[in-house]
Amino acid sequence: MKYFTKEVKIGLASIVALCIIVYGINYLKGISMFKPSSYFYVKYNNVNGLAKSSPVYADGYRIGIVRDIAYDYSHPGNVTVEVELDTEMRIPKGSSAELVSEMLGGVRMNILLANNPRESFSAGDTIPGFLNNGLMESVSTLMPQMERMLPKLDSILASLNTILSDPSIPATLRSIKGTTANLEVASAQFKQLMKNDIPQLTGKLNTIGDNFVAVSSNLKGIDYSATFSKIDSTLANVKLITEKLNRKDNSMGLLLNDPQLYYNLSTASANAALLLEDLKANPKRYVHFSLFGKKQK
Repeated sequence: MKYFTKEVKIGLASIVALCIIVYGINYLKGISMFKPSSYFYVKYNNVNGLAKSSPVYADGYRIGIVRDIAYDYSHPGNVTVEVELDTEMRIPKGSSAELVSEMLGGVRMNILLANNPRESFSAGDTIPGFLNNGLMESVSTLMPQMERMLPKLDSILASLNTILSDPSIPATLRSIKGTTANLEVASAQFKQLMKNDIPQLTGKLNTIGDNFVAVSSNLKGIDYSATFSKIDSTLANVKLITEKLNRKDNSMGLLLNDPQLYYNLSTASANAALLLEDLKANPKRYVHFSLFGKKQK
């Protein structure tokens, strides 16, 4: 125990503390120092701000981290990314690694697994990679168009301000409000009409329809053949009477068709009228009354 002096104890404690710090830093970065893993390499033309210790995903699940990023100074435009993946992870050949730019500015690596059950990459192989800006690329494409649209938007806003400052707008809004109120009243009246009057009208129409059905049934029961036969017989009798009235071999025919008889009757009627007038004027000329007998002339 004489060798464990105070200085040795301090040194051993410092080494242990340093190991704990290194392990803690790597653990916070997602690096497991005691977990077995396999390494692969991915080459890009542009890593778009990818950082070390960034997570690596496959089908949305984290399967590893970015271990190191190295720029190939001998071949500018080539960046090699070393990734540490779980040993259970099998990367089929034909797979690729894409870098996706996120909305908050981060970059995430996704392993796009190919459907190849026969062949797979071995540890230390290079996986082809490409850059996928995703939504950010679409936004960057739209930005020039938005810049061209800004003057038009300013003009549209100025026109809207001019329209909204027009004093007739509030009057129009009040008119629209009044129209809406009238429509509400009309809607209530229509609702009341539909609730009260329409059922009554429907009932009356049903009654009329029933009456039409009854009349139709009665019309179906009429013997039209016999009715028309009676009408034809009546018309024949009327025709016969008319023919007899037009002939002179009967009293009515003579009365209607003999003009001399008409003139005689007219003359007799006129004489009778004169006689009645004379009778009224001179009654004594025609009638004599005497209590003592006839007076001797």
